[in-house]
Amino acid sequence: MEHMTSNPASVVDEGQFTVRRTIQIAAPVEKVWSAVTQPEHISQWFGNAVFDGSGVGARGTLTFPDYGAVPIRVEALDAPRMVAYRWGNDDALGSLPDAVDDAHSTVFTFTLEPVSNGTRLTVVETGFEHTSDPAANLESHREGWDGELDKLVALLEGGA
Repeated sequence: MEHMTSNPASVVDEGQFTVRRTIQIAAPVEKVWSAVTQPEHISQWFGNAVFDGSGVGARGTLTFPDYGAVPIRVEALDAPRMVAYRWGNDDALGSLPDAVDDAHSTVFTFTLEPVSNGTRLTVVETGFEHTSDPAANLESHREGWDGELDKLVALLEGGA
């Protein structure tokens, strides 16, 4: 069994209504960038991703087997260093299939930094104060980023 990089868990900041996780991935920035921006790669570790284009303003959905389709939009992009997505993923409201509701959505930002053994990836998700149940959503998403990003590490370090 190959040794996967062991990474710390996500951290919730209740005062700032954010979830943050920083991980190391033994893969070059270019590979990590593709994994967090290309729908066919996002679909391998996160949710089944479909976008109507690329770049800022591109809209689409992330579909999770046990949850349904979540609307998503590219908010900001600075290749290959930063990408931010806004999504309407509010657990208490369930899946809202149409467009992203700016007033009741969160934004998650991936920041990539090259380091000696690969890439340092930080995800920060903000905006939980605008959701129906901030505490529950913070906790749910904290757990979610632990699981999803562990899958990303396994995908990229497994030679896939």
